[in-house]
Amino acid sequence: MSIRVHSLVKKFDQQLAVNNISFEIDKGNIVGFLGPNGAGKSTTMKIITGTLPATSGKVEVDGIDIADDLQSVKELIGYLPEHNPLYLDMYVHEFLRFCGGIYKLSGKKLNNRVAELVHLCGLEKEQNKLIGSLSKGYRQRVGLAQALVHDPSVLILDEPTTGLDPNQIIEIRHLIQSISKDKTVLLSTHIMQEVQALCHRAIIIKEGKLVADQPVSELTHEQEKFTIRIELASAADLIYWTTHDLVNDLKKITEAQYLLEAKADIRKEIFQWATQNNVDLIGIALEKGNMEEVFQKLTKD
Repeated sequence: MSIRVHSLVKKFDQQLAVNNISFEIDKGNIVGFLGPNGAGKSTTMKIITGTLPATSGKVEVDGIDIADDLQSVKELIGYLPEHNPLYLDMYVHEFLRFCGGIYKLSGKKLNNRVAELVHLCGLEKEQNKLIGSLSKGYRQRVGLAQALVHDPSVLILDEPTTGLDPNQIIEIRHLIQSISKDKTVLLSTHIMQEVQALCHRAIIIKEGKLVADQPVSELTHEQEKFTIRIELASAADLIYWTTHDLVNDLKKITEAQYLLEAKADIRKEIFQWATQNNVDLIGIALEKGNMEEVFQKLTKD
């Protein structure tokens, strides 16, 4: 088990920021860590990385208890905080060498590792530039490179794509996917599309409490409504479905395309109806669940 959090509690004076949460993450998984602002996500991540002490509970990384050997745990973790802490007056390669030195890399090993990260993170053209002159997208790449400099087994990424444009977001997502194959990644984000695109599983907290911990596919499948896309060869009368007990809504997209919102998966019944009524049905598909709706359902007041 790469990360094990058991009965974790964090109090700030009388404020309970993290309220007895527990979860485990295996190696090779990208797990989305979700919740509204103030839910306790960043606090939990800081405790896992050892930058903030817990009030009570237990955290283990690769079987090592943080309370027993914090230094060893820190050597196993790469951390990119929400506010990327870079030295803007340093050159990219200079900064990465500095970060490598903190982890006691030197000589040929340090040179090889910096070269490897520059290539991996797509920084070849930027490595001789001042960090302060880079776009936010490239600064995030530098931040990921510093988190990877000591080849950690666990990556903790707090809002890694915040403030990036759509192209930069896609580039950072691809980068995270490429480096996650032999690592455990705990990823905090407010972008629900990012969870569906990147994550195997989602852990959702609200007011410091755990409210969901499931594979993303299961979370989206468990919604109370089913959206079914219907495509016909030509326009047809679908009035039958507007009064059906299991149908909540029917929207006309084009003359021959409809979105039907139902309380159950009724695709088989739609197919039978089309056959019996000589309706030329050329496409019927169940739309994928929407993580935004799942998130709102679990976290709204």
